[in-house]
Amino acid sequence: MRFASITVPALCVSLVACGGSGASQANNSQANISDAARTGTAAQPATVQNASAPVDLRAVMHERHEGMETIGKSNKAIKREFDGGSPDLATIRGSAAKIADLSQKASLWFPAGTGPELGKTGAKPDIWQNPQDFAAKLHNFQVAAKAFSAATGGNDVNAIKSKFADLGGTCKACHDKYRSEMHH
Repeated sequence: MRFASITVPALCVSLVACGGSGASQANNSQANISDAARTGTAAQPATVQNASAPVDLRAVMHERHEGMETIGKSNKAIKREFDGGSPDLATIRGSAAKIADLSQKASLWFPAGTGPELGKTGAKPDIWQNPQDFAAKLHNFQVAAKAFSAATGGNDVNAIKSKFADLGGTCKACHDKYRSEMHH
């Protein structure tokens, strides 16, 4: 196992986004949520052993945090472009591609043991208590990120804005349930 956010998007920007494509990604995120975490067992060690090598859970939490920060900054850049007089589609395309890429990686950002029991995180324990719902929300985000990125390949700003709103809706759906406010 490797660990490697108009109105609705505005809400997502303030919440920061989550993270590709396909049901297999959602299934991967669900697979990373162990039975132990689902039952709310005691705190996990900072390193766990998997089939091939030890996994540094703090490193996974750091990667998740950095990935979410990058997704949030990309969403803010897109919103700035849409809020301006004439959006720079190159900026929007680059940011959309970054979000789509990170959305795929997000399936690996939530293994068991990387919740509040390990350290400071915006990830609520509910992620591991409701793994099927969380995996479905992550999958919806991944599909919307891919569709938004694909829409930026055209020049129809209204179509791009529509897909950005769809993306923002998936961010909000997940963050409303599974993200705590983080104060840096």
